[in-house]
Amino acid sequence: MNAELIEALNVLEKEKNISKQTLLEAIEQSLLQACKNHFGKSDNVKVNINPETGDFSVFAEREVVETVEDPALQISLADARTRDPKYEIGDIVNVEVKSKEFGRIATQNAKNVILQKIREEERSVLYNQYYEKEHDVVTGIVQRYLGRNLSINLGKVDALLTENEMVKGETYRPNERIKVYVLEVKDTPKGPKITVSRTHPELVKRLFEAEVAEVREGIIEIKSIAREAGSRTKIAVWSNDPDVDAVGACVGMNGARVSAVVDELRGEKIDIINWDENPALLIENALSPAKVISVMADPDERTAEVIVPDYQLSLAIGKEGQNARLAARLTGFKIDIKSETQAREAGDFDYYEEDEEDEEDEEAYSEGYDEEGLAEDDADADKESRPEE
Repeated sequence: MNAELIEALNVLEKEKNISKQTLLEAIEQSLLQACKNHFGKSDNVKVNINPETGDFSVFAEREVVETVEDPALQISLADARTRDPKYEIGDIVNVEVKSKEFGRIATQNAKNVILQKIREEERSVLYNQYYEKEHDVVTGIVQRYLGRNLSINLGKVDALLTENEMVKGETYRPNERIKVYVLEVKDTPKGPKITVSRTHPELVKRLFEAEVAEVREGIIEIKSIAREAGSRTKIAVWSNDPDVDAVGACVGMNGARVSAVVDELRGEKIDIINWDENPALLIENALSPAKVISVMADPDERTAEVIVPDYQLSLAIGKEGQNARLAARLTGFKIDIKSETQAREAGDFDYYEEDEEDEEDEEAYSEGYDEEGLAEDDADADKESRPEE
């Protein structure tokens, strides 16, 4: 029987991932509970279990007294000396408790204690296993719709993909494998409750970490992400190694890396831009693919005014304002986009023309023009043509 017990514990440890020591503690606790139900108390009961053989013994510590008032805690001197003549008043005698003496109710309660402990440990193991995957991407199998929500099997437990976390327009077929982002793992009496998402921006980041080794190793950092799930995503990347092109590494050879991410997101467009600490340059990059004439950024107010060529205005704003909206989320700036004509009419373009004039003056001066506007060579020629005084 003891060999069968150890074998059963080994099977439980392997299948349920519950340690044998935990199960032995559950058995010990069940025996103590049986003693309490049988004798009314178990404070003086000790259980010894051999983890290798499964042999166990249960002893009740009883004090040697002249007159027994509580049989569960005391033993008479006469009874004690039948075990060993050396016992005296006040000594402690270990009296073996036979489990066969336990009644049916006590035995059933002990069984319930063991089963309850196994269930608790199984829930705890599952919770810890999936809690480690919180804020990470996992692959699940589509099970069935629960109203407007979707049940996703993650292996040993089902997760819930709510309607709000689904990408509009995406359809899911039973037994289809999809990647989801683990939003939250809660511990409940019925086991871990896991909520997942297909719309979270971090899903894109984790997918790039899986596809791009440089991102996974920290050589390339994804500084910011702005996403409208199912439609378009913009990510800003930065390379910690000057010899590694951040955008090129994320795109991959012939676009293989970014294509793998796009396929997983079912055709969602992804713009990859270079991150820059200069807000003006970052905003210019973020508005890609539109061309930008100038950017005036206020880091304190987190606002920026952008001027683009007339023919680039619609591209900069994007369909229904999407490009500008994503650029604003990506950079954290409130962006006001104007065409060149609008900027001239509003008088916001003067500074740009002044800058151009200043650059022309500096260029002319560097080519050898003096303060009177004559070239040095012309001045020398004029000097030679004058009669000597």
